[in-house]
Amino acid sequence: MAKLTSGIFGPISGKVGGLVGASWKNIAYVRTKPQKTTKPPTAAQIASRGKFRFVNELLVPFYPFITVGFKNMARGKTEMNVAFTQNFNEPIVGVYPDLSVDYAKLTLSKGTLPPLISIQAALIGADLIKVTWDPNNHGTFDDQIMLTIYSPELKIADGFVGGVKRRDKECTFRFNPKLIGKALEVYISVVALNGARVGNTEYLGRIDPL
Repeated sequence: MAKLTSGIFGPISGKVGGLVGASWKNIAYVRTKPQKTTKPPTAAQIASRGKFRFVNELLVPFYPFITVGFKNMARGKTEMNVAFTQNFNEPIVGVYPDLSVDYAKLTLSKGTLPPLISIQAALIGADLIKVTWDPNNHGTFDDQIMLTIYSPELKIADGFVGGVKRRDKECTFRFNPKLIGKALEVYISVVALNGARVGNTEYLGRIDPL
């Protein structure tokens, strides 16, 4: 049964016949009730659903970075929705069920801030990574660094947002000890101090364990 949460002219919450009232980000909306079907899915539907599931599972570990990297593109949708759209095709290789990821093409942020340049990343300890860069005179020196590292084997992401600035020219990060001894995919980006702008993801490559 549906409820009128703010009087007769207010939003609807619940079911009314074939309609369902709900809200998202304080925006009220009405959608049709999903129709049940007894038809078995086609091969194309199975492949499409499988790819959707594959991309969703790929992005979940990156959630803390995606919420920053796609914040300004998430108008009327969530940051994860934007990331899903950005990564549904280019980084995904193969045809379901034989799907894999081209990690060099994974996008965790997209924006107009000037990138860092001459970036180098290397392990200087079993659980310690060092990254150096040229700050690029076209950027604001107060831009914050977003560093992301990821283990495809464990499906675990780690890193940080902020605390290190473009002008610092280098940073070190002691990552999750679970990632010791694992090959790591490494990404970096920049975020304005007020979070209003970001730069495009820069892929730093795969780093093998010491």
